[in-house]
Amino acid sequence: MTVLETVANIGLCFFLFLVGLELDFNSIRRTGKKSLGIAICGITLPFVLGIATSAILRATISKGVQHGPFLVFNGVALSITAFPVLARILAELKLLTTDVGRIAMSAAAVNDVAAWILLALAIALTGTHSPLVSVWVLLCGAGFVGFAVVAIRPLLAMMARKSPDGEPVKELYICVTLSIVLAAAFVTDTIGIHALFGAFVVGIIMPKEGPFAGVLIEKIEDLVSGLFLPLYFVSSGLKTNVATISGAQSWGLLVLVIFTASFGKIVGTVALSLFFKVPLREAVALGVLMNTKGLVELIVLNIGKDRKVLNDQTFAIFVMMALFTTFITTPLVMAVYKPARKGAPYKLRTIFRKNPDTELRILACFHTTRNIPTMINIIESSRGTRKRGRLTVYAMHLMELSERSSAISMVHKARHNGLPFWNKKSDNKDQMVIAFEAYEQLSTVKIRPATAISSLNNMHEDIYACAHQKTAAMILLPFHKHQRLDGTMESLGHSFQVVNERVLRHAPCSVGILVDRGLGGTTQVSASDVSYTALVAFFGGRDDREALAYGMRLAEHPGIALTVFRFIARKGKTLRFGAQLVGITADNKKILKEEDSSQENEEDEKFLEEYKKLMSSSKENEESMLYEEKMVDSKGEIAVALKTLSKHNLFIVERMPPTLPLVESSDCAELGPIGSFLASSDFSSTASVVVIQQYDTTATQPLVVEEVDCELPESSNSMV
Repeated sequence: MTVLETVANIGLCFFLFLVGLELDFNSIRRTGKKSLGIAICGITLPFVLGIATSAILRATISKGVQHGPFLVFNGVALSITAFPVLARILAELKLLTTDVGRIAMSAAAVNDVAAWILLALAIALTGTHSPLVSVWVLLCGAGFVGFAVVAIRPLLAMMARKSPDGEPVKELYICVTLSIVLAAAFVTDTIGIHALFGAFVVGIIMPKEGPFAGVLIEKIEDLVSGLFLPLYFVSSGLKTNVATISGAQSWGLLVLVIFTASFGKIVGTVALSLFFKVPLREAVALGVLMNTKGLVELIVLNIGKDRKVLNDQTFAIFVMMALFTTFITTPLVMAVYKPARKGAPYKLRTIFRKNPDTELRILACFHTTRNIPTMINIIESSRGTRKRGRLTVYAMHLMELSERSSAISMVHKARHNGLPFWNKKSDNKDQMVIAFEAYEQLSTVKIRPATAISSLNNMHEDIYACAHQKTAAMILLPFHKHQRLDGTMESLGHSFQVVNERVLRHAPCSVGILVDRGLGGTTQVSASDVSYTALVAFFGGRDDREALAYGMRLAEHPGIALTVFRFIARKGKTLRFGAQLVGITADNKKILKEEDSSQENEEDEKFLEEYKKLMSSSKENEESMLYEEKMVDSKGEIAVALKTLSKHNLFIVERMPPTLPLVESSDCAELGPIGSFLASSDFSSTASVVVIQQYDTTATQPLVVEEVDCELPESSNSMV
């Protein structure tokens, strides 16, 4: 047990260093009166009620404990708000960038700092009956903080300055920093406060600018969260004897502690929120959120137990209170407050529109820097030359909210440039965002970059909610595979594929999936250097008309030559070549796909006539816009024809054309019968692909299309 506690406490020191490292004091200094007032009231009322509760506890189950330390420990235990746990709950409920989330995060940060100061006072009061000793401990603690600011911070700042962006951080600097953390923990433990305070102070004074802080987080967070923190939870669990809570008195005291903690936090926060004219539902949600306890609460309770301030029964009661208040936070907030994510209705949900001079809005999503060059080159190609129909791009960096403790640092980023607060200033340090802002300066395209932080399970909600909010006509998603140096396609993970599939099912506008094979190379191409050949493979149908509309926009760029290659079947036949096609939906229902109607065929012909008219409207268009037709008798001929066209730089195809799948089996069937063939490693190593699905409220979009040899059961014979 002693060895377990020692290892767990060492890990806890590094965890508190991470918490301090991720606590942004600049944002705390910028906290408005509303958040500051809510934080102070959210501490004061439960602290006072905690002192009153301590009198009852001392008269029943905590007889003989030191009066002063017990009062302060009770007050801190009831008034503390667990900042890391609150950040996680807000992120998962997608409340981070709402008014409630911003106020809660700011107030929790202030609460966190105040609670640690009060805890330092409580620890200084323990172990001695002389007030002079307690004053001496506090003065030494204040002296250590001053020494850290004056002497340690310049050393850390020097190491941070010598670790510029784009260069690896020296291992020596990391070793020195971690040694400073342990040394500071030793000093504060010797002073008589606690080893955790030294590590926490070093984290707070650590410069947050530059890559040094991020590298430190990456180096130690996995070890801390994967090994040391579980050991600390085990240690806390072994100390907690739930069996001590027995009898009417103990259970009554547990209910009293839970009621006092919740009542003080919620009522105090709600009262002041209403004073600041916060709506009632938001005020109640704030109160419930501020009542979140967690690991920080366990740390406080363990320190109290180690200092003999809390006995086994009192410790167990407070641990149960912390668990209960944390467990009920999420369901209560969801019941009380869930902001609407849908925007106002809008009409321009497709690229194809009656008036092409209207503004085109595209939501371009990307996961890593690998996606950016081709994404920017696609945007440059899409800008068109129309005077009124300018292009506006909402470039959204999709970041996974992981289970790692550094997710809190991403939370800070989301508060400045996350959903739905799109960047209005260029003073952030996100290199991905800077790349898009640099492109905006050199072009006529309006770029609005942002960062969305979500778990992969609900990332699609952020995507289509933002598309609706920004009235986008198309969502452009990166394919879940990237091309390796040998030309083969490597998957980034099944979860990214699932995100794309969900967006295809629920998107409020058209969707394009970009298969990146290095369009324009690995760098952004300037407007004068754009020289691509694009091809629209036309089979017929809604999605193909959308693909052609997008291709016609690309053709407006002076550096792009567009070819429309139409596949047609012999008279009396269709491109299905006599086979039946079924669409398989997300819930595995099979839907028989009927033949295209004569109305669909008429609309195809009408739209192709518009393209031919535009093609012959000027000499420049005749040179840059081509039209070809090919009659095919089998899907094999389609595949051969596409391979002969593989020298084009960009293919634009529809997701669900009325033809057979060109590959027998594919792990990227969401791209459709043609897209999955074009995305395969056997097709090409240079041609990028955009697979487009047109927005259609009347159709049930299947996830996969397959060929069947037999009749479907009547129960499955639904038509699409």
